[in-house]
Amino acid sequence: MSSSPIVELLGSPQVVVGFGATTLVLLATTFFYLKKNNEGSNGRGAASSSSALEKAEELDSEKYPGGHLTIYYGSQTGTAQMFAKQIASESESRGFRSRVVDIQDVVDNEDLRAVSEIATLDASASKNKINVVNDEDGSLIRATLTHPHYREGNVVEGRSRAIFLVATYGEGEPTDNAQQFVEMMKSKSGIRDIYNLEDSGLISVDSCVRMGVEVEEEDGEEEKKNDSGSSSNDMILDSRSFLSDLDYAVFGLGNKQYEHYNNMSRFMDASLAKCGASRIAPLGLGDDDDDLEGDFENWKDNVLWPALTEKFVKGGAADALAAARKNNDVLELPDCPYEVEYLEDGASRKVDLDMIQTSSKHYMQAWDCPIVASRELRDPSDPGSTVHMEIDISKHMSSLKYQTADNLGILPKNDSALVELVAKSLSFDLDQLFHLTPSAGETATKHTLPFPTPCTVRDCLERYCDLTGSPRRSDLKQLAPYARDEMDRKALLRMSSKEGKAEYKEKIVEGHVGIGDIVTRLCPSIVCPLEHFIMVCPRLQPRYYTISSSSTVHPKTIHITYALLESEQKDGGKFTGLCSGYLSSLSKGDMVRVFVRDSTFRLPKQPERPIIMIGPGTGIAPMRALLQERAYERKSIGDVQGPNILYFGCKNRSLDYIYRDELEAFSNDGTMTELHLAFSREQAEKVYVQHLLAQRGAETWKLIDDGKASIFVCGAVKMGADVDHTLQDIMVQHGGMSREKAKAYLGKLQTAGRFVQELWS
Repeated sequence: MSSSPIVELLGSPQVVVGFGATTLVLLATTFFYLKKNNEGSNGRGAASSSSALEKAEELDSEKYPGGHLTIYYGSQTGTAQMFAKQIASESESRGFRSRVVDIQDVVDNEDLRAVSEIATLDASASKNKINVVNDEDGSLIRATLTHPHYREGNVVEGRSRAIFLVATYGEGEPTDNAQQFVEMMKSKSGIRDIYNLEDSGLISVDSCVRMGVEVEEEDGEEEKKNDSGSSSNDMILDSRSFLSDLDYAVFGLGNKQYEHYNNMSRFMDASLAKCGASRIAPLGLGDDDDDLEGDFENWKDNVLWPALTEKFVKGGAADALAAARKNNDVLELPDCPYEVEYLEDGASRKVDLDMIQTSSKHYMQAWDCPIVASRELRDPSDPGSTVHMEIDISKHMSSLKYQTADNLGILPKNDSALVELVAKSLSFDLDQLFHLTPSAGETATKHTLPFPTPCTVRDCLERYCDLTGSPRRSDLKQLAPYARDEMDRKALLRMSSKEGKAEYKEKIVEGHVGIGDIVTRLCPSIVCPLEHFIMVCPRLQPRYYTISSSSTVHPKTIHITYALLESEQKDGGKFTGLCSGYLSSLSKGDMVRVFVRDSTFRLPKQPERPIIMIGPGTGIAPMRALLQERAYERKSIGDVQGPNILYFGCKNRSLDYIYRDELEAFSNDGTMTELHLAFSREQAEKVYVQHLLAQRGAETWKLIDDGKASIFVCGAVKMGADVDHTLQDIMVQHGGMSREKAKAYLGKLQTAGRFVQELWS
């Protein structure tokens, strides 16, 4: 990893962190002037800092009466990024000049000129008792969010405006590209517990601040001083004015099946307000369990644009823009941000990894590893399939080193027969090597390209394009202009519309129709150049499996446990899950492309503390890994351990009681203290793991309260919610808590790492 210019100047990252705000700004300014002398006649580089502050980037006021608009996205699978691009594509017709920014770029910002200019602006404004920017994190955030060149009005007293599209990942966590920014905002806003925003009293305090009501210190609380000598009250004022020149709106992407629904967007909205930014539109929440795209469209069309128009597009400009939109119904090919350069055999191009989008970084982190074992875990009489697979990582130990019960990301490949059909339908040469670059009209900035090239067209379709997943309605709308047949075009537009949601759900989602089916079978008149197909087709995402092996016991292999996903379709065909189907087609010796990602499963540092494990079905995977680790610690190290208690469930002990021999061995050798089994189909009334947990409520509460037990849960979201509710019942009944306090108690356990859930929908 290359260091930033200022770090190179100072010689050590630790030195940079140690400097105060004033020193950092002076160094940044000094570095800018040193660098300026080497930039010759370059207009932008030769401009002095003071002249740059005279005015922001000038815009055509007739074309862009609303001014600048920056759209930030925090995305794991690319959906938030897609939504950001939708807003950007509409912004000109609404009177705004927009730019789309990966939220990781806020952290990676090395624009020392912007840092210096922001410091000068803050000093000029002199609105606050202390400097607005008091650390390196603050400098980075303000240098991007309130960049001088994207302000409106007088650059010193002007304002910036930003839209945040933020996905929540897993159990209320930030996406990979938003993690560092979230940590910065936690620090700057003072919000420590991101899972209990309302319980922390944040909203009421913010309401007081917005209404100008003073918040008094609690009686007897002595004013505290920080290391620089500023009082805690000064620091609060700094936090509340930190982004006081920013107008913002937030839309969140979440799933109501998960407990911490849209947690990251709620945090983003609250932390920005806490730092003094002004909300210009209500927080929008999208539910992927229902109609995420519909929620986004409703917020965008009925909340965001009306709010932006009312506030920033003045006079008759709004009416003129609305009339122009109404008259512009011509269906045109969309602009493409990419260009394809076809290469001759043997030609090469350098792969610039900084150009790859952060949501695609897994493509560069994965390695091909051989499968060394694969066996069926269910009884042959069971129609389903659950497979134990072992993957040899010995040749990539430095890159694939893992901890017990981490996650393994697997990059599946599309079926070769489907790839051949798609290439034939679109007249692609599968063996052609190509290089992807930003188009001539695009700025070649970081995180512009969707995957690394050069590669062949076959690799592109097999590894990077999601040909089988159901496309979103907006994808169908993007495909429509490429259909030469009017019937095909109308069908795509109809299902992409709000009025066509029911048809879309029935024919596309429930029918398991992917873009591969559309271009080869349903709308064969589609003609689409490769670069446009790359733009329209969603990226093929990795699938994550919780590792079912201990890294201590099996350091050179990774074990996973997966169930083959199959279902009957209405037309009589069979749907097979992409990744599980791909894995089931592989044999011993075949290669699979994988990478390791941290999980939240971690054994307590005090081995004498109990662990309660709840993992029905393939949720047993991390529990198997933890038991292997505990067995090793007990036998090889001689640790004195607390109880190891497992709740496992399946349909029938004779059909799908997976890892039965191993679990019984753990019981027999003393590793597992208690094994509770729920066989849901062996009696008239179904019994699940949460029922067995409830039966042992008193013992469970004693383990949690007295023994400081850790609770690990893995499996389906519905099961996780039932277990969560059962634990609350136990705390109410045996802990003497109210329902609200029981829920808060579980939240505290989660924050402390003692209540860990990894669930899937």
